Amino acid sequence: MSAISTRIKELREEKGLSARQLAKLLNISGRAVHRWEKEERVPNADSIILLAKFFEVTAGYLLGLED
Repeated sequence: MSAISTRIKELREEKGLSARQLAKLLNISGRAVHRWEKEERVPNADSIILLAKFFEVTAGYLLGLED
């Protein structure tokens, strides 16, 4: 699993959210979150920023560039 897909899933689960709930909170499609976590797609830059702000982590962390 890629770093970003693993980290999105871990962070989502730490908050006790389903993929659908996360999508609703971020105003994105549930299918997008599912595809990111299953490595079918990679979030674009805007989505990475949105995720980083929501989870209060850096974009570098999401991308696996930092721990």
